[in-house]
Amino acid sequence: MEGREEGDPGYDDWFDEPEPPQGRGARSVFDDEDAWVLPDDGPPPGRRTRREPVVIAGYEIGTTQLAVVTVSALAVLLAILAGVGVFNSGSPRPAAQLTRSTQPPPTVSPAVTAPTVPSSTTGGLTQTLKPGDTGKQVTALQNALTKLGFSPGTADGDYGPATQVEVEKFQAANNLGVDGVVGPKTLAALRKALSG
Repeated sequence: MEGREEGDPGYDDWFDEPEPPQGRGARSVFDDEDAWVLPDDGPPPGRRTRREPVVIAGYEIGTTQLAVVTVSALAVLLAILAGVGVFNSGSPRPAAQLTRSTQPPPTVSPAVTAPTVPSSTTGGLTQTLKPGDTGKQVTALQNALTKLGFSPGTADGDYGPATQVEVEKFQAANNLGVDGVVGPKTLAALRKALSG
C-alpha cells in the first residue's frame, strides 16, 4: 500500500501498534492478560521455567525417556493384540487352512457291491446304500423296510434320516453292526428276510 499515509482511511499496516486509548474511563487494551508479548521479568506465575523429571517408583525419568518408554509399551501392546487376532475382520482361520498340504489326495477305493440277485425275490434290492443316496434302489429299500414292518416314511427314493433310523432298527433286530448303512451284510440280511 504504497503512497498512503497513517491518517488516510485506506491505510492499513499490520505491523503498526495501536495507540492506547486516551481519556478517563477508557479501557486499556494493554492489560496484562491481553498482552501479546510476555514481560522479560520471568515466567508467568504457576509456570515452571525448567522441565522437572518425572519420578516413577523412586527413579527420575526425563520427558524424553518417558516418551520412549510410552511408545515402546504401546508398540508391545499392539503387537500382542495383533498376534491374538484382535484386528482381524473375520473369524480366525484354523491352522489347517493356513498351511498347504504337500500330501497327495487320498485314493478312493471303489465301493464293494453285493452280487446281483433277481429283483423278484429281493424286492429290487441289488446294491449297497448309504445315507444321502437317492434313486430307485433307495425306493426299493424303503419298500422292503415297509414290507418287513419298519416305517421309513414315504418311499420317495431319498435315503434321509427317517430311512437311516429304520435301517438301524433292522440292523439291531438282526444282530448286525448298527451304523445305518446298507452294506453287504445288511443287504444279505434284507434279502433273506424278504425271501423267507
